[in-house]
Amino acid sequence: MNELQLKLCDIQGRLFELSGTKGYDSVPFIKAFMTGEVAKGLDSKFNRLQWAGEEYLLAEVADTANLTTDGMVYDKEVLYWAGYLYRFWHFNTGEDSKEIYKQAPAETMRRNWLIFHTFAPEVAIEDLKEIYRQRGKV
Repeated sequence: MNELQLKLCDIQGRLFELSGTKGYDSVPFIKAFMTGEVAKGLDSKFNRLQWAGEEYLLAEVADTANLTTDGMVYDKEVLYWAGYLYRFWHFNTGEDSKEIYKQAPAETMRRNWLIFHTFAPEVAIEDLKEIYRQRGKV
């Protein structure tokens, strides 16, 4: 993983954390991001969004998604870790954000954070993939 890729992981982690600070319901935010155009842009080899900060990215998601502040907001540590790990997953495996989200939706990330955040990202990804396989969704 190169320095730029690690920086993008951090930016996405901060984006997810910022969504919580703004009070956005975490499950719909994460789904909207991971299945939307902003994540698709970040998945590409080069996209102008890769140079944007978390405030700009959040505004882009909010402009296209129907985000609410009426639901559950995950802890900031969970949000940062999920955002970081999703982007790391993309760089590590080449899978796009939609495919990653299908394997590890928001609830799965929250439920497994307590243990998995202590693992190396590659190990956490493999364990999340294994949970998905065990659920018979492959």
